[in-house]
Amino acid sequence: MIFVNRKTIVIGFFCVSLQTIKSYTTSTMTEIDNNISDKKLRLTIRFSRNNMAFAVGDPQENGMLVYEPYEMNMGISVAANLREAFKVSELLQSGYKRLLAEMDTPVMLMPIDDFGTQDIETLYHHTYHRQGNEEILSSILPDLNAIAVFAINKDLKLVIDDHFKDIRIQPLMQSVWTHIYRHLYTGPRRKLFAYFHEKRMEVFSFQQNRFRFSNSYEVENEHDALYYLLYIWKLTGMDTEKDELCLIGDTPYLNGFIDKAKQHLKLCRLINQEVYFSNSQLAKRKELPYDMKAIYLE
Repeated sequence: MIFVNRKTIVIGFFCVSLQTIKSYTTSTMTEIDNNISDKKLRLTIRFSRNNMAFAVGDPQENGMLVYEPYEMNMGISVAANLREAFKVSELLQSGYKRLLAEMDTPVMLMPIDDFGTQDIETLYHHTYHRQGNEEILSSILPDLNAIAVFAINKDLKLVIDDHFKDIRIQPLMQSVWTHIYRHLYTGPRRKLFAYFHEKRMEVFSFQQNRFRFSNSYEVENEHDALYYLLYIWKLTGMDTEKDELCLIGDTPYLNGFIDKAKQHLKLCRLINQEVYFSNSQLAKRKELPYDMKAIYLE
């Protein structure tokens, strides 16, 4: 079964080559001094379309998370933006050597069991018609028996490698998929989830411990969002009376969208983040995107 879109693809019953994938692995570990936790020492950089954001801290231990957004210059590359950010960002200049980078990049999802005999890199480029200056990486989603295959610009990767020693890279949606699966998936009803961020809607659902559907859509208004969701609802055979649409994230038209969705679906709700995160005070912070909260507040 295959669901295809510009951003995310879920491939079922497909064999691919393990040898051609550049697997996501942890680099050389640096020493931890003074018994400070790894999370405190690991800087997170969120790379999205128009901005970067930096964060560090351990909300679970001391309730603190330092968050620093950075507006990118769209006239230069992301790699050049990161170089410039090192000149002005207090967090980047603080000497952190451990990094978690989350990338807003097209993702190809594959079952772990189906890693096999074909060229992952060729398959990824064929799927997204991208053959630029990219390195293909992968990240394992053990809860969902899946592997996320994605790309990072080689120049950006070089800048990251130049400044950090212990590097972890994952798709932006990885923390969202994992958090939602662990905390909201179970229950008597089937659920379709939609995560809104940066004029994009990420739609996904689960069945047992696997993806049932995953796709991404550009949405400018509530009409676009409702059109796509109702189409997916029908495509996946969900029940308008018994199944539930769950909305996550933030967008200016979300309240209007909920009103319109309830004209077609009986069960539609906006997820209250404070309920599903262990640190409710941090969950209230509007400037933090949900995908970053899911990293720190699991």
